[in-house]
Amino acid sequence: MAICNRVYVQHGRRRISVQVIQEIQARVKDVDGLSDIKHGVAVVQRSTRVFGALLLNINDYRKVLKSNDKDKDERRWQSTLKACHQRCADRTLRVLEQNGSIFIKLGQHLSSMNYLLPLEWTRTFIPLQDHCPESSYEAIEQMFIDDTGQPIAAHFDDFDRRPIGAASLAQVHLATMKGAKVAVKVQHPALKEWVPLDLALTRFTFSTLKYFFPEYDLEWLSNEMELSLPQELDFALEGKNALATKKYFNMCNDSPLLVPDVYWGRQRILVMEYIAGHRTDDLAYLDSNGIDRDEVSAALARIFNEMIFGDTPLHCDPHGGNIAIRRNDLRTKHNFDIILYDHGLYRDISVQMRRDYAKLWLAVINANEAGMRKYARAVAGITDDQFPLFASAITGRDYQAVTTSVVSTRSEEEKEVVSGAMGDGMLQELVQLLGQVPRIVLLILKTNDLTRSLDESLQTREGPVRNFLILARYCSRTVFREQIEIICNRGSMLWPWNILQRLAAYTSYLRVEAKLSLYEWYIFFRRVARLSPLASI
Repeated sequence: MAICNRVYVQHGRRRISVQVIQEIQARVKDVDGLSDIKHGVAVVQRSTRVFGALLLNINDYRKVLKSNDKDKDERRWQSTLKACHQRCADRTLRVLEQNGSIFIKLGQHLSSMNYLLPLEWTRTFIPLQDHCPESSYEAIEQMFIDDTGQPIAAHFDDFDRRPIGAASLAQVHLATMKGAKVAVKVQHPALKEWVPLDLALTRFTFSTLKYFFPEYDLEWLSNEMELSLPQELDFALEGKNALATKKYFNMCNDSPLLVPDVYWGRQRILVMEYIAGHRTDDLAYLDSNGIDRDEVSAALARIFNEMIFGDTPLHCDPHGGNIAIRRNDLRTKHNFDIILYDHGLYRDISVQMRRDYAKLWLAVINANEAGMRKYARAVAGITDDQFPLFASAITGRDYQAVTTSVVSTRSEEEKEVVSGAMGDGMLQELVQLLGQVPRIVLLILKTNDLTRSLDESLQTREGPVRNFLILARYCSRTVFREQIEIICNRGSMLWPWNILQRLAAYTSYLRVEAKLSLYEWYIFFRRVARLSPLASI
């Protein structure tokens, strides 16, 4: 806050003070003990890139938004605004690429926020998803010596100098250890030097944008990054998360989830079992290997619903690069494995949040608007005025569909309605709404969006119908468990009244389970008979 309070100085003009750079420099020096001149010059360069682009973008937008062209010629003004979006996005992309580090990760996150940012921004940042910088072998070798006291050769029989994949925070190398092929995940060494400064710059950027454009408050993005990044950078913690998830799902007999085993880890190094697979959107691989896309979609739905409603933390980054599919004929129920990578970002969901969220979705599936409003308030503090927008945000559907039948395939007309609504001013309301909901709700919504995207990439024949049935089953089970717990807390289970209530709860639960199972079998037989998929239920 000291930084933000000293940004705007002299004669009422809003300009960035040189003291900002000095304070950020001091902060980095305090954290890392770095004081050499070369590092100081680099600090100034990184900071001024951010400040320069920020000032130019703010000035660009203020000129366009304050112009009178909108009243004179709406079409011309929209064209001018789009050009402004593109200029600012291009300018920002150059800074993200030049600074690297966590700025690449920030750009990747922004590229997926097409529900919140203009197309010009999200489209411009897409290259950041596939063009992540690679750290040199020499830098990795030095990091091994610093962190373990030994060179790479002391740990592995063989180590491939070129990474098989690189991401914003790390890269993965193939190696051989005691005769076994392993995947070695190594953090980019430069992150240790730049993360404190880059987090400060990110926080400063969003605070400044909020100052000039208070109706578009995106500070929650930098807040979430400051909370989640230290966890994602702790590879020893990632190893523990992976082993815990592996142990939990190994007890789920019908789950095809496969988590690579972890051999050893440090804060910046993680050595894992090497398991390769194909992306979920590699439809040619799925079809040529006889892997049913609908079964993959259903398995993914069960896995992530188990994380949301079960007794295990939630994997909060299930994008396409973190999930792979491979054929496995040894399984009885499925003929494939779902491989889950990157276990750095997990969150615990409270029991009460799971229960309220389950009731919210049951109300959504049943088109019970009163119930939806009640549990939207319980889950995220949503008011009646905010509810229509929140309902569309969690379902990705038009509000009219939410209140009639959300379990249906989106029509092109509906997509246009939702897109048009955002253009007419809902975007501002959505930004404000996302800024006030609890962080765990944001992560759940992010997971929902990512899994919905995975499902769409599979191009299933059944559409969303089956996945909603799976969701309903998990929600029903969660509510049933709560009912049993309440009955148990009322006294001895041998009391006649408690016996009757427990029997009633079991009967109600089994009735719902039977209906859902019958409907799922009905969908299966329609698929086998090659009948057209159901539009809704």
